[in-house]
Amino acid sequence: MSAPTWDQYMAPSLRVLLDGEIRRNRSIVEGAAESLGLTDEQRQIMIPSGQEQWLNRASWALSYLTRARAIERTSRAHYRITEVGRRLLDDHPDGITERDLRRLAGEDNASHTWKAFNAAFPPPAGLPTAELVEVETAESVLDPQEQIEAGIARITADVADELLTRIHAQEPVFFEQAVLDLLMKMGYGGAEGAATRTQLSNDGGIDGIIDQDALGLSRIYVQAKRYAPDNSVGRPAIQAFVGALAGNQANQGVFITTSMFSDGARSYAESVPTRVVLIDGERLTRLMIRYGVGVQVKQTIQIVEIDEDFFE
Repeated sequence: MSAPTWDQYMAPSLRVLLDGEIRRNRSIVEGAAESLGLTDEQRQIMIPSGQEQWLNRASWALSYLTRARAIERTSRAHYRITEVGRRLLDDHPDGITERDLRRLAGEDNASHTWKAFNAAFPPPAGLPTAELVEVETAESVLDPQEQIEAGIARITADVADELLTRIHAQEPVFFEQAVLDLLMKMGYGGAEGAATRTQLSNDGGIDGIIDQDALGLSRIYVQAKRYAPDNSVGRPAIQAFVGALAGNQANQGVFITTSMFSDGARSYAESVPTRVVLIDGERLTRLMIRYGVGVQVKQTIQIVEIDEDFFE
């Protein structure tokens, strides 16, 4: 009897969460494995990394369900089912496939991070659904370096989700300061520039100011809005920000949110003479990871190859 594939863990995982309770990831995958009737022999199968195969596959299922917003991470390693997840299970009671998740992402704006994840890390061409994220055998379609890249992609996506969760757990002033820290890490502010967070009581629609030079002759004005992931920032909010920039005689600004922007908001930002850059939650977490804001390097992996010069 072959072991369940990663996608076969999705429906049982959702059933474990149907009571609406928040559960730890280990409790969820154990419940799913029990529902699938996993045998002792199947539990003992290992992949090259030394992890149990069943646990690897069950963890991938949780990762993909999170990406599709079928479940939400309430805190580190704790999850709860969403209305999207309930609907998904109702529509596919006999089993959920990766294709079902992609179809859901196309229908539901709440799944924007799932679409962004797959745009950045598309599945290898020709890889069957049942093997989509498996990196466990020598006969795998993925070569060793691709396996490493796939693992890093998963880790990065999970960290990105957790970054947004942690940001939402903090006060608004924390997010405003984090945004300024990020822009400074990106090089805005120069060698002698400075970043200043405005007063909450009278910010005039501006949350932060970055002086690009010591004299403050060139400035970037920042608006930072912490919204729920499924919220869409519309055109009126961008119009208000442009008005605030005009009130400060500014010609450039950055609007950063933890959610996303509507098409109308993006079109308006591109149409005005003032240079307005929009950064949504997906791009924000990508930049935070790239520039090391709110994250740290846990492990560095070195990939070696033969030194041809040595053998000549």
